[in-house]
Amino acid sequence: MNSIRRKHRGANLVPAVAAIALAAVAAGAGYWFGLRQPPAATAAPSGTIAAAPGPAAAGPGPAPGRVLYWHDPMVPGQKFDKPGKSPFMDMDLVPVYADAGADEGQVSISPRLVQNFGIRTAEVREGTLDTGFSAVGTVGIDERAIVAVQARSPGYVEKLHVRAQYDSVAAGEPLVDLYVPDWLAAEEELLALKASAQPGAAALADAARQRLVLLGVPDAEIARVERERRPSARITLTAPQAGIVWEIGARDGMAVMPGTTLFKLAAIGTVWVTADVPEAQAARVRAGMPVEARAAAYPERAFKGSVGALLPEVNAATRSVRARIVLANPGGALTPGMFATVAFGGAAGKPGVVVPAEAVIRTGKRSVVIVDAGGGKFQPVDVEVGRESGDVAEIHRGLAVGQRVVVSGQFLVDSEANLKGALTRIAASGDALAQGADPHAGHAQPKAPALPVHKAEGVVRAVGADVLIKHGAIPTAGMGAMTMAFKAPKAGVPKDVKEGSSVRFEFVLTPQGEMELTSIVPVAAGEKR
Repeated sequence: MNSIRRKHRGANLVPAVAAIALAAVAAGAGYWFGLRQPPAATAAPSGTIAAAPGPAAAGPGPAPGRVLYWHDPMVPGQKFDKPGKSPFMDMDLVPVYADAGADEGQVSISPRLVQNFGIRTAEVREGTLDTGFSAVGTVGIDERAIVAVQARSPGYVEKLHVRAQYDSVAAGEPLVDLYVPDWLAAEEELLALKASAQPGAAALADAARQRLVLLGVPDAEIARVERERRPSARITLTAPQAGIVWEIGARDGMAVMPGTTLFKLAAIGTVWVTADVPEAQAARVRAGMPVEARAAAYPERAFKGSVGALLPEVNAATRSVRARIVLANPGGALTPGMFATVAFGGAAGKPGVVVPAEAVIRTGKRSVVIVDAGGGKFQPVDVEVGRESGDVAEIHRGLAVGQRVVVSGQFLVDSEANLKGALTRIAASGDALAQGADPHAGHAQPKAPALPVHKAEGVVRAVGADVLIKHGAIPTAGMGAMTMAFKAPKAGVPKDVKEGSSVRFEFVLTPQGEMELTSIVPVAAGEKR
């Protein structure tokens, strides 16, 4: 009976062993087949930015269009006209389809970095750009309304009636009493000739009167001498106009010579405002155009005026042109030194595409905006910028109403994704293709050139799959001071590198646009950096 059971058990064991062997063979075949396939695309680590995947990397969906070319995703600038092994990596070339062009030049940003960078977007809208604008200026004296009071003969200051700068004076108000000895002799000569009965005395008297005029004796004083027949060497000079004492050059007992400026009086019925007009708005300012100004001292009061002149001078630091504004100043409310905001009017413009002015990145050769393509993808777009008014810029070409553009953090996006390098590679590959470059160029190269290593120092803000580091400017990488996530080193983050640690680190910019740490070590307190 036992032998029968053993035989029965042995009969059942044979199929089980056979099944296990078949499973092992199938698993081995699957493993071998997997090794023969090109490596699947892996998700970019959290906190990094990589080239946006094309349709080929998407899940199951419609069949792709025709193949444009094949390339190695790690070296996207090199294109090939047939499939095969990559000369740069141990992997097959990946096809790029005709319907994948929309994703070229895009970059993907993890939601965590979007939040850390404070990236904000705004909608591209249709609007009318206000052609009017405002500029800030400083109130000053109308220099055309300044008059000088001077001595015309040698003399002495006997008494000052106005003693301080910026004192207000009325027209005809006494300013200074002068003693002029030369006047006394000339006046006595005039009186003697007028009293003489000698032939020709009348002609000589006219010559004496003319001499008094040349000596600076006022007409009223000459008339008094002739009327009262009493000479006087003292004269009181009065204000020729109302205003304020802009300059004073006389003091009691002071000797004066011909041409000495005793006072300068400035009328304040009108004032000048020198406003700094942005260079971009200078062409819209013309002499004679009406303006309206307001001062902080009188916020509810508007002062009317006009543009006197656009001065031929540009401030190199602020890129602004100075405009001279002439304002009526009833009651002398505006005083020199006050700040005023000048509003320049303008005609209504035509409707067009407008975006916040801060969304535009000017590189010197072109203007770029970062467009939010959705799904964490961003793409740089060349635009043609028109006029600006306040914080709004007009776009003539490159954007459509309804798109969203990055208005805050776009420079961090540009730096983190190394957009300049990506765009350069795209442009270079496009130029090479247009010029009929050999698509097989570089096939014989065994490996890609070594990546440059960048060195910097900073403070660790967070440690995880990525290391968030606040660092200063890194000139070799073209990066400014910022807080940025770096891919952890392949060997891992050292245990003594923690949040708050001061570190010295090295990194490379990979072809995928990632910033990968190659070394990171803590800096001991007091260690010389």
